[in-house]
Amino acid sequence: MSEIETHVRAAVLALPEMEAWPQVADLFTPTEGRARFDWQLPVLACRAAGGDPSLALPAAAAIACLQVSIILTDDMLDEDPRGEHHRLGSGRTANLALALQAAALVLVGQAPVPAERRTAAGAALARAALATAAGQELDVQNLRGEESYWRVVRAKSTPFYAAALQIGALLAGADPAVAQGVYDLGVLIGEVIQVYDDLVDAFQAPASPDWLERRNNLALLYAATAAHPQRDRFLYLLARAADPPVLEEAQQILIASGAVSYCVYHLVQRHRTACRLLARLPLADPAPLSDLLASQVQPLANWLQNIGVEVPLELRGETA
Repeated sequence: MSEIETHVRAAVLALPEMEAWPQVADLFTPTEGRARFDWQLPVLACRAAGGDPSLALPAAAAIACLQVSIILTDDMLDEDPRGEHHRLGSGRTANLALALQAAALVLVGQAPVPAERRTAAGAALARAALATAAGQELDVQNLRGEESYWRVVRAKSTPFYAAALQIGALLAGADPAVAQGVYDLGVLIGEVIQVYDDLVDAFQAPASPDWLERRNNLALLYAATAAHPQRDRFLYLLARAADPPVLEEAQQILIASGAVSYCVYHLVQRHRTACRLLARLPLADPAPLSDLLASQVQPLANWLQNIGVEVPLELRGETA
């Protein structure tokens, strides 16, 4: 584990209330070989805004608690077979999710900064939790169409990343306008992550819930609604995607129809906008956030190569 991940785990387990759930220790142990970049976001933003990174360590623990609470809730709503609720039971898992959201506010209140900064950071964290809950309510309605897709993404997926960066900037003492700019950067990062997740989910085998439950996945949405020669065939396959050969054919249509290219277009546009926004922000040291943006590109480029899709020149330049 990284130093930040070690601190997060220790800070969460130090809360006496967490003794009610022995499983918490495992939930805050990152998967082997996979760093939790999202827990680091407040620290990166704090550094970028000119603050001592240690000021944002309590915020890293708070963001980790918020994220785990979101995952626990999402897994229950999605009836995910890997969800913790299958081991704890839905009632205890719901209680744990509520406890972790409260723990997040307690932890951010431990930041060693002036009271007004802690208050601003706590308010930003509370707004993110509320916005995410409202977004989850929209998501369970499985609203159709691309307009609804982006509405749900902006309500459910982006507040977490935006607030994680904003809180780090606030704890560093950044001007409110700068902290808002960092928040806007997080919105774009959240959209990139969601669209990339859609692509990965669409190409999983066996079929992910996005196929089986007809989720509003951007790649599947494009192939099912855009005008292309194989649309009718795709719609036929979509209803039968639990069958592995059918799924494989449908995934090939995602490539041939332009669905993958459409998603990549959105990813590239948001990456460009984020780079321009970062260039305008008067940060003491923009390098941590510049590196963060670059780190989001490499997995996408690798994934495109793995499925046999040409990597756009914009992404090649970022990963050279």
